[in-house]
Amino acid sequence: MELMMAIWLSSVPKITFKIIKAMSNDQKPKTGTIGWTEIVTHNQSATDAFYTQMFGWSQEQMQMPDCPPYTIFKSGEDHVAGSVTPPDAPEAPSTWLTYINVEDLDAAVAKARELGATIRKERVDLPMGSFAIITDPQGATFAVWQPTGSCDEE
Repeated sequence: MELMMAIWLSSVPKITFKIIKAMSNDQKPKTGTIGWTEIVTHNQSATDAFYTQMFGWSQEQMQMPDCPPYTIFKSGEDHVAGSVTPPDAPEAPSTWLTYINVEDLDAAVAKARELGATIRKERVDLPMGSFAIITDPQGATFAVWQPTGSCDEE
């Protein structure tokens, strides 16, 4: 499991750009609230079909350079979640990754480390914000997200 997680985490910067725009939405999010969630899967078409049928979500496909397509699930006009195939991690397990909003990413990572968490992916800076991926002492993995407020595309 550790090796699979490490392989998947190495691909994270490649799979996130335009979708994180939906996480920022030009509003200052409240620290500790859920900002976004995405499922990482090796059978994206089957996964997308399942969640579309399960919850009645519609889909919006985004093609990103040098990456598999990213699916944004929508409930009406609201973006509710995403799905992606990890580009360089065929052995990684399918999993949901939840992004939790923070005001100070570095402070949040330091606090997590103090509390016994493992930092799986150190700070990744994107035009619209920064994130890190953390596994808590009980083994649950999540991301912390600090938006910059800029949602301009590259």
